[in-house]
Amino acid sequence: MATQIAQTETTASDSVDVLIVGAGISGIGMAVHLRDKCPGKSFAIVERREEIGGTWNLFQYPGIRSDSDMHTLGFSFEPWTEQKSIADGPSIMNYLHRIKAKHDLERHIHFGHKVLSANWSSEEARWTVTAEKADGSTVILHANFVYMGAGYYDYDNPYDAKIEGIGDFKGDVVHPQFWPKDFDYAGKKVVIIGSGATAVTIVPVLAEKASHVTMLQRTPTWYAARPSKDWLANILRKILPDKWAYSLTRWKNVKMQDLTFRTSRDNPQKVIDKLEKPMKRELGEKYVKEDYTPPYGPWEQRLCLVPDGDMFKAIAAGRADLKTGHIERVTENGIRLKSGETLEADVIVTATGLKLAVAGKVAFSVDGKPVRWPDHYYYKGCMFSDIPNLAIVFGYLNASWTLKADIVSEYVCRVINHMDATSTRIANPALGKELEQEELFDFSSGYLQRSLHELPRNSTEMPWKLNQDYLYDKNILLNDPVDDGVMQFYGPNSQHGAGDSEAALEAAE
Repeated sequence: MATQIAQTETTASDSVDVLIVGAGISGIGMAVHLRDKCPGKSFAIVERREEIGGTWNLFQYPGIRSDSDMHTLGFSFEPWTEQKSIADGPSIMNYLHRIKAKHDLERHIHFGHKVLSANWSSEEARWTVTAEKADGSTVILHANFVYMGAGYYDYDNPYDAKIEGIGDFKGDVVHPQFWPKDFDYAGKKVVIIGSGATAVTIVPVLAEKASHVTMLQRTPTWYAARPSKDWLANILRKILPDKWAYSLTRWKNVKMQDLTFRTSRDNPQKVIDKLEKPMKRELGEKYVKEDYTPPYGPWEQRLCLVPDGDMFKAIAAGRADLKTGHIERVTENGIRLKSGETLEADVIVTATGLKLAVAGKVAFSVDGKPVRWPDHYYYKGCMFSDIPNLAIVFGYLNASWTLKADIVSEYVCRVINHMDATSTRIANPALGKELEQEELFDFSSGYLQRSLHELPRNSTEMPWKLNQDYLYDKNILLNDPVDDGVMQFYGPNSQHGAGDSEAALEAAE
């Protein structure tokens, strides 16, 4: 029955071993790892959209591309073989479709199903999941384990920056999250509000057709200019099998990312000098230090990637420019800054950021009690204290998303196999006692700071924290014992209930 979920009408009797929520990078990756490492387990993927891809299917703004290299944004099991390592959205979608076909995942995917709620029953040792179909009807599924691969931001509502007077503007206002199909901006004056990865991607593409593009920022951002092609990867593929070349390039890029991040924290000026060099070279006399020097150090917020210096070249050529200032209000014909300067515009693009959403905005409950995320600690960065049989992917802020998705998938497979080996059906990270807390993120990015009050807790040391160190996490998740004395394994008829961590710990002793 489990393998027919994607082909037949779902009823209340449908049950799988593992339910994967989301058919983006995280969900597709988990499905492949599950088939490889837990071949006897039934699974289904529920996806709210009518297509796989997640972020890469949702975002359709001009120039959509990866903000990291595809040798780390790609999966550990599937080599990236294209010339460009900084890939555009369609290329990433092709990569995901190739994986879907290669591993026969289509029949496991249930499209048009938005998960509304999930309730864990300790008595039954399973989740009951309610999903809404496109026609408004609801369906019920049951699963022993739920894997959340729904991303980390609100698909329905972007961050509202509450820009004064935006309703008075007579031109077009566009948010990148909901870019209109075939939107015509040719010959128009465009002002992009924002200076993050999305704005940096859009500027050089719009500058090709628009009469002029201005990126308006409140504060500067650190930019990392690098080639869109990885010359070493392309050479290695000529002399080695694709898998070997990919693995070597992936290892090289992971080590370089780690080195750059650590150097940013230990010797920020060294990294600043390296970042400024290509900017000064490409911009020439248009390089104004105040516009390109943030009030924070590198990697206190995520670096914005500028492949082949494309944005700098557009500015140097006069097709685009960058303004630093605060908006007083939007007028009928443009934007008036507090400095008194007015930016004329036919189109305003509000690239003002994303809104975080915990666990896909699904209403979770355990034995009838609603889950309030700030009451729970992260466990090994992928599960939560006293919530059984639930894993989630929250990718790295200082590295590629898929690096985290890969190792979380493999870890969950280890947990599931351990349950089989011990004839148990429940894996509960039992807290047992209150812990010393620390900030969840050592990053100053606005979208993170705005959402801290909604997010799970973070402790000062593993296993009760969300980490930003891939190499450390990889060792913990893939090599440390699954039965670590904290995770409690038991059956539905055991004396332990979800949240009964005191009893669980006593029994373990």
